Amino acid sequence: MTSTDRRREFGAYLAGLRGHSGRSQPQLAAALCAASGTRSITRNEVSRWERGARVPDTWLPFLAAVFGVPLRELEQAAAYARGDTLATLPGVAATLADLLPNAEALEPLAVTCGRRIGATTVEGFAARVHGLRLADDVLSGGDLITPAFRELRSGVRLFRESGHSEDTGRGLLVQIGELGQIAGWIASDAGRSQDAERAYRLGISAARQAGDAVLVAQLAGSLGYHLSNTGREREGLELAKAAVTEAGPDAPAATRALFLDRLAWAHTRAKEPQPALRSLGQAHAALDATDGAPAPSWAYWVNREELEVMDARVFTELRRPLRAVPLLRDVLERYDATHAREVALYRSWLAVALADANEPEQAAEEARNVIDASGDLSSERTAERARAVLHRLKEFEDVPEAREVLADHGHLLLA
Repeated sequence: MTSTDRRREFGAYLAGLRGHSGRSQPQLAAALCAASGTRSITRNEVSRWERGARVPDTWLPFLAAVFGVPLRELEQAAAYARGDTLATLPGVAATLADLLPNAEALEPLAVTCGRRIGATTVEGFAARVHGLRLADDVLSGGDLITPAFRELRSGVRLFRESGHSEDTGRGLLVQIGELGQIAGWIASDAGRSQDAERAYRLGISAARQAGDAVLVAQLAGSLGYHLSNTGREREGLELAKAAVTEAGPDAPAATRALFLDRLAWAHTRAKEPQPALRSLGQAHAALDATDGAPAPSWAYWVNREELEVMDARVFTELRRPLRAVPLLRDVLERYDATHAREVALYRSWLAVALADANEPEQAAEEARNVIDASGDLSSERTAERARAVLHRLKEFEDVPEAREVLADHGHLLLA
């Protein structure tokens, strides 16, 4: 693991503590100033810590006091970030280390050591899984990774250690599969790539064991999407194709549209424009289908608006701004402002599309919107997109508006 990866993991850990304390970045800065009796900490410095650009030193005691955690824990986390091979990151890292204790993680114990459970327990677990899914609509990965993986470990233990009927066991496996998907998504958003892949693969194993082909496709497509965005484009494309095949033509319309949409993105990342555009058309056609089984609860967010966002992202990646810009502006006018991460991400695509359209002044304005919106988010996705937008603006350094944005925020490119 590189030093950059360690610092980013530390940043996600710190952002999680802030999220659990209920503070924004400016509020944390103010609390630290009050605790220390100085005025030398700003939101920008907190943002640098959470992005992994810097590791606090003298501020650790004040962070411990504000968060109400042991100073030793923060010192251990800082040592880990600085490369101490004997140090471990508290919390999430320790939880993940024993998530899969052996190759039979999803095999019940020969002799159960817990109580016998039934449908009521599965229903309660399912409600918590869906609660995390809904929370992800309005919170970022750094805020949710600890509870998500705590629930995932709990679900695996519940399946292995409790007594249950075959139907109850299958219900638990389905929920472990669904939780593996949302935990993988959350970990990816927090910048914890290996943890995301591990969660997705655990979920695939659970969904296969449960015999839920559509859920297997959901997990395979999610993992493929993750790989496509992290430099493994060919692997991502193969998984995206496999997801469509696994689900089959009789999958619920919304899920088939989702899998085809991810396939379009995988083709785009693999620099295959024509297959990408065909997959977009197939995704819209799938969503228009009215027959077939009802969509599972985890597909509640798949709608025409979301397909249009992927259309615009593909058009932007393919350098077709005349098609991307109107779509993104239309979606952003209608999009729920409480979904701050998604708004920041969609604005980032709009900024790049405007730059491609040779509208640097408007691109610079959107770049500021992206950076302002992402400052309080513990999301590596938005941080990465902010950097992508700033890189694109560097081509317009002779334009005053672009030059001002780069002067104000160019330091983010060093993260």
